[in-house]
Amino acid sequence: MIALPTLKPISTHHATWVKILHWVVTGSFLALAFSGVVILMCHPRLYWGEVGNDLTPALFELPISRNYQHGGWTTSMPFFRQAGSPVSADRTYDIFNQNGWGRSLHFLSAWFLVVAGLVYLLMGIYTGHFRKHLWPQSGELTGAAFWRDVVSHVRMKVPAATHGPQYGLLQKCTYVVVIFFLLPLIVLTGLTMSPAITAAYPFLLKLFLGAQSARTIHFFAFLALMLFLLIHVVMVIRSGFKQQIRSMTLGD
Repeated sequence: MIALPTLKPISTHHATWVKILHWVVTGSFLALAFSGVVILMCHPRLYWGEVGNDLTPALFELPISRNYQHGGWTTSMPFFRQAGSPVSADRTYDIFNQNGWGRSLHFLSAWFLVVAGLVYLLMGIYTGHFRKHLWPQSGELTGAAFWRDVVSHVRMKVPAATHGPQYGLLQKCTYVVVIFFLLPLIVLTGLTMSPAITAAYPFLLKLFLGAQSARTIHFFAFLALMLFLLIHVVMVIRSGFKQQIRSMTLGD
């Protein structure tokens, strides 16, 4: 009789570094979302191009604070008599303005997200996490398989939670889009809104067609990420909340 070698079972648990970075990114993203909404409430107008302010036409305006379509201006007065003089106008009431702490929290939280994201990217490449768990395998990504997975999720036919990263095709595609497109996009557009950054790297303004265009793209990337977060939480609950949380924290 020939003794067969004992095969070591393949671990399906989330790696410790994945768990830690998952919660760092989660915390920083929630802080960014909260502070970002506060900043947007101060000026709920979005523009396209290089410049935009209360005295220029907006691409659209969001009804999210008392600053929405405030219309509280006195008559515009020119600074100088000659044609083309800059103008000013005083507000007739106090607007909502929490830019100070909101911007400080937003900037601080952003660096937590950037640093954790870079560590996740490097570790994902080094350990093969992306290749083994997130990137669709050869022959897996077909139109029929993708559509079948979409229909299953719409009908809430969600598989029970496992102990680790056994992702379906739709999950893999979604995570790839979020990690390699949406998160880099929201970071780069955020940097483009910083005059200090664009002074050193002016190509960002050309890439996103101006600081105000970057702000608008930043907003829509935020909406896409919030939609992803909402669906992600729903899927976690539907597939077994207790098991999923245990797998992504201290449990197996």
